[in-house]
Amino acid sequence: MSDAQLMQVTSLEEFFRDALHGAARKQRLALDGHTERYVVNVLTTFSRADAFYEPTPDGPRLKPLALMLAEASAAPSASERQRALRRLGDVSLFIAGFFAHGLARKVVDVDYHIAMGGRAYGTLAGCSRAAPRARTIGSVFGELAAKFRELVDALNEIADAARPLSHDDLLRLYELWIKTGSRRAEGRLRDLGVEPNAMARVRWSH
Repeated sequence: MSDAQLMQVTSLEEFFRDALHGAARKQRLALDGHTERYVVNVLTTFSRADAFYEPTPDGPRLKPLALMLAEASAAPSASERQRALRRLGDVSLFIAGFFAHGLARKVVDVDYHIAMGGRAYGTLAGCSRAAPRARTIGSVFGELAAKFRELVDALNEIADAARPLSHDDLLRLYELWIKTGSRRAEGRLRDLGVEPNAMARVRWSH
């Protein structure tokens, strides 16, 4: 990257706030201010490896999403269950948003992360509605659940802007569109001169 391409920011939080705002506008995704701040906080926090990964005897690791869900279900208190569900939603969002290309050919793919994260946030929204003091965060979780896939598209926009697209990335972008029907992936393919074949999605879904 040349000096002319370098972007100076005073903080990661500022960078993610501006990047998310721009990506959401490009994807025509409207987000409540509280929801936007929540996502920026997740991105800023998880930019540190010690916050994203969990310490284990074998070094920092990331728990499988299914294990996170099992731990949330078995949590001994409501607060611990909600904390576990929140981490499940946050981790799913971060991975699907920034590592979608790498997930395209895996057994546990981006659609799985979208489903798990959306359900975690949806459950949290339901829990929060029962507590008057938690209505604001409840509405945030509700919007995250309802717009999870579109938000992943916006985060994909940020991730792709940070690196050039390779031939392998193009193939994974096509696979991502086939599996998720992402409008952003479809538009990106057309911008790159590739016309998505609707029949490919029909055959894959059946």
